[in-house]
Amino acid sequence: MPRFVELWVYLSATPLFGLTATLVVYLLAQAAYARLGSPPWANPVMWSVVALACLLTATGVDYPSYFAGAQFIHFLLGPAVVALAWPLWLRRAELRARGMRVMLAALLGGGAAAASAVGLAWAFGLPPEVVLSMAPKSVTAPVAMGIAEKIGGVPALSAVFAVITGMVGALTGKYLFDLLRVPAAGEGWTARGFALGTASHGIGAARALQVNADAGAYAGLALGLQVVLAALLMPLVFRLL
Repeated sequence: MPRFVELWVYLSATPLFGLTATLVVYLLAQAAYARLGSPPWANPVMWSVVALACLLTATGVDYPSYFAGAQFIHFLLGPAVVALAWPLWLRRAELRARGMRVMLAALLGGGAAAASAVGLAWAFGLPPEVVLSMAPKSVTAPVAMGIAEKIGGVPALSAVFAVITGMVGALTGKYLFDLLRVPAAGEGWTARGFALGTASHGIGAARALQVNADAGAYAGLALGLQVVLAALLMPLVFRLL
């Protein structure tokens, strides 16, 4: 026990704390996820967030101290997103054949995600800045923050909404697709993946990639298209409204 206490004191006072805590918690969550048979409700990203939040609260470690170490993992998000292009490259022939349909689906899906979020927020009488912060909820968090700043929303709120949206999509996507009778075979995987990437960005794409290679590839494509389309069109649309 004394050795553990000494190790804890050392880690909590150095940037190694954030890195070590993140890796250990995620590996444990991933092991539990695999042991349980990979059910959506056991999503390792969600439970890692919950466990880390509880750990930081219980130990009194502030977020800047934690992030000083976790930023090494944060840096790897860029290469991880770029790596999603590899499955797309393997399917480049079918993507060329479906180019126009894919682009139309991305426009309609992204538009529906933004419009439904704004409409619901407005219907519940939320403040204007919160309503605007909801618009980019289906775009990955860093881009959502930039869009929110441009259209008059609150970047921090947009980041929270984006993370929650990703979690909800990853947790409920399978059940919703089953309810809608989208087949979990053949072309059904591409439809599931593209829809999940459109609505739930990176977290949804990660979930799709865990389930099926085709679903993961199209989820990554949808994620990339939403980033580009939302960044270009959303500020323009809100400027015209």
